[in-house]
Amino acid sequence: MATKRGAAAASSRRAPAAARPRSLADDLRARSDDDLAALLGARPDLVHPVPADLAALATRATTSSSTGRALDRLDTFALQVVTALAALPDPTTYDDLLAGLPGVDDATVRPVVELLRERALAWGADDELHLVVPVREALGPYPAGLGPAMAESRRGVRLYADDPALVERTLADAPEAAREAIERLVWGPPTGRVEGADRPVETATARTPVEWLLSRHLLEPTGSDTVVLPREVALALRGGALVRDLAPEPPELDHTDRGPDLVDRTAGQQAFQVVRLVEDLLETWSTAPPSVLRSGGLAVRDLARTALSLDVDEEGAALVIEIAYAAGLLAADGEVDEAWCPTPAYDVWRQRPVAERWTLLASTWLVMTRAPVLVGSGDGSRVNALARDSDRPLAPDARRALLDELAALSPGQSPAHRSLLERLRWRRPRRTSPLWQLLVEATPEEAERLGVTGLGALSSHGRALLASTLPDETSEQARSAARTPGRASVSTEVVEALERVLPQPLDHVLLQADLTAIAPGPLESDLSRELSLLADVESTGGATVYRFSESSVRRALDAGRSASDILALLSERSRTPVPQPLEYLVHDAARRHGAVRVGVASAYIRCDDPTTLASMLADKRLTTLRLARIAETVVVTSSPVDVALERLRDAGFAPSAENAEGAVVVRRPDEHRTPARPRPPRMSTEPPAPSDAMLAAAVRALRAGETAAAHRPLPDSGGSGRLPRSGTAETMAELRAALEATRAVWIGYADSTGTTTERVVEPLRLEGGFLTAYDLRTAEVRTFTVARITGVAAVADPAR
Repeated sequence: MATKRGAAAASSRRAPAAARPRSLADDLRARSDDDLAALLGARPDLVHPVPADLAALATRATTSSSTGRALDRLDTFALQVVTALAALPDPTTYDDLLAGLPGVDDATVRPVVELLRERALAWGADDELHLVVPVREALGPYPAGLGPAMAESRRGVRLYADDPALVERTLADAPEAAREAIERLVWGPPTGRVEGADRPVETATARTPVEWLLSRHLLEPTGSDTVVLPREVALALRGGALVRDLAPEPPELDHTDRGPDLVDRTAGQQAFQVVRLVEDLLETWSTAPPSVLRSGGLAVRDLARTALSLDVDEEGAALVIEIAYAAGLLAADGEVDEAWCPTPAYDVWRQRPVAERWTLLASTWLVMTRAPVLVGSGDGSRVNALARDSDRPLAPDARRALLDELAALSPGQSPAHRSLLERLRWRRPRRTSPLWQLLVEATPEEAERLGVTGLGALSSHGRALLASTLPDETSEQARSAARTPGRASVSTEVVEALERVLPQPLDHVLLQADLTAIAPGPLESDLSRELSLLADVESTGGATVYRFSESSVRRALDAGRSASDILALLSERSRTPVPQPLEYLVHDAARRHGAVRVGVASAYIRCDDPTTLASMLADKRLTTLRLARIAETVVVTSSPVDVALERLRDAGFAPSAENAEGAVVVRRPDEHRTPARPRPPRMSTEPPAPSDAMLAAAVRALRAGETAAAHRPLPDSGGSGRLPRSGTAETMAELRAALEATRAVWIGYADSTGTTTERVVEPLRLEGGFLTAYDLRTAEVRTFTVARITGVAAVADPAR
C-alpha cells in the first residue's frame, strides 16, 4: 500500500509537460526520476547528504563551491560553450548561441548544451535558455572578453548595433596606431587605461589614436582614466563570434607501440620490486626506526640514508615511504621520543600474496592526498617526507585524470609526454595552477615506479585497477582500507591480471667461496628476510650479491639463530655446497657469541675467562662504561644493558644478554610496532560516487520531500501556522479521524533525546499505543509511539 501511495504521489508531483519553468527548482520538478538520478550521479556532492526537497537541491546546485566542482569537470569545448552562454543575455536562445559559435554545427553543440542541462548548469527550453548565476560570476565581469552593451545608452554606439558593417567602414580611415589599439581589445580584456578618458572629444579636434577612437564612439569612457570597447563594436570586429579558437575535439595523441606483452612484463617486474622495497623499508625501520621531527615528518638525513639502504634515489624513497604511510603500514609510535615504525597491519600485509600486497599499495597511491613529488622539490622550498606539508587534495584528481588518458589508448601504446600533457590540458582547462602541473608531470614517473605502467604504456593490471571502480568509489574503498589496512579487500580482477605477469621468486641462492651469496633473481619473501639478516647487500642489478661477515652473522645470532640453524638454512637454500670458509666464520662467531654476558647492575658483565675481563678494563674505548671488577669473572657498570652491549660490540667483543637465571636473552631490536592508528591519513577529498541503489533512494527521498513541502499544516486558532499541542486523548481522536478519512496529517514527534521534529504522515494502523504510518518525507512506512506525538494538525490542500 505504501509503495502505491508513494508512486501516485510522485506522479502527481511532476509538472505538466507544457508548463514553462520559472526557476531551476521548477525545471528540476519537471524532470523524470532518471534525469534526477543522472544529475546526482554527475555531481556527487549534491547527494551527500540528500537535500530535503527539490528546492533545496536547486539551492545546493547553485552554490559557488558546487558549480566550481562541476565546471572543473568540463573539457575545453564545453567550457567554451559555457563562456558563450555567459556572454549572451539571460535568457537567450539556442539559435543565438549557435550563431555565436561559427565553424561548428548543431550536431556538435547540441550534446554539450544537453550536458549542461543534465548537470543543472543551464536550464530552460531552447527559446529561453538560462545559465545559472554562479557560473556567470565564476567567468568574471567580462565573459568571452566582451564589454558591456551600450547601444541603449550611447547614441553613437547604437549606429554600430544597427549596422555592424559601419565599424569596418569607420576603421578604414583610422590611423594605424588607433587600429592596433582597438585590435588589442577585441578579444579581451575590453578595458584600458588612459588619462582624461572622460574629457569631451570632437572628431575634428582628436589628436591621439585613443581620442580618434573616442570621438567616433569605437571606445567609450567608463571613468576618468578608463575606457571600454563596447560589446557591439567588438562583435562587429569578431564577425559575430563569441569565442575564438573553438576546439570541439581533443588533440591527437602521438604514441609509440611497445607491445602489450612487453609492457605487462616490464610493469610486472616493477610491481614486484616496489612490494619488495616497501617490505625492505619497514624491516629496516623495525630495526632502526628514524625519529619523528619536532615539526612532524622525516629528517633529510634519514631520507638520504633510507634511499641508500633501498638502492634508489631520494625521489623513489620518498614515494615508497609516503605510500607505506598512506596504506596504514607505517606511523609514528606515539612514544615520548617519537619514531617512525611499522604498524601491526604490516605484519598482516606481509603474509598476503605479492599480487594482493601490490593491489593495496597501488589503490592507495591512486587516491592518497600525499604528494611525494613535493619532497625535496628543487625550487628551494623543500618539504620533508611524512610532513603535513606534503598533503595536497588535488593529487588524486591529477593521477586519475592522466591515467584515464592512458586507458583511452590501445594496450601497448605509449604516448609522447608533451602530447599527453596537451590532451590533459584540453580535458581540464580550468586546472592551470603550478601545483596541478607539477602533480600531473610527476604522475607518469610515479606510475612507472609502481608498475602501474610499463615503458610509458598502461599495463593490463593497471587497466584492471582503473576499471575495477569508478574514481570516487575508489576513494571510498581507500577510506575503508585505511581503517583496516592489513585486512582490506582487494579487486580479484587486478590480482589475477598481475599474477599472470609477476616474475616467479626464487627459492635458492648460490654460495661462493669468497663469503658471498648470489641471488640470480628476486627471492621469496621469507628467504629474502633471512638472508638480509645473515648478510649485507653488496650490489644489486640483474643479480643481488650478499656478503657474509662476522658482524652480519652476529646479527643473526643476536636475533636468536644458532650456528646449526644458520648452516641448515644455507645448506637447504643453496644450489652450491656451503663453502668451508663460511662454515668456519659461522662457528667462530657462534663460539665467541655469548662468551661475555651482560646483566643488570645497572649492568654486570661476567666472563669465565679472567683475561678477557682484564682486557676490557684496560681498553680505553670502554672508559665511558666505568667498569668495576667485583670478582675474578664479574665486572659491573653504571650504564644500561643496551648501552653496555653496544659499546662492547664496538670494541670488538661479542657479548650476549642474559636474564636473572643466567639464560641467554634474545634481544632482537626489530620488533618495534606502533599502536593501532585511530585516524588514518586523509584520502581523496572528493565525495564517493553514489551507487545505483543510493541514487534511486535519493530520488525517492526528494520526491517525498516535495510531497511533504506541498502539504502545509492548517493554521491554529491563533493564525500562527504552528503545529498545535494536544493531549493524548485529542491526539488519538485526530489520528483515528485521519485513518478513517485516509488523509495525511502533520504530527510533532519527540525522539529519545527530547528533540521535536515535524512530519507529514498518512496513518495506516493505530493500536496498542503505536501509530503505523507512511512518512511522506522519507517515503517509508514507520512506527511512532503515540505518547511521543506532541500534536496533530490537518494539512492544507497542496493546490492552495
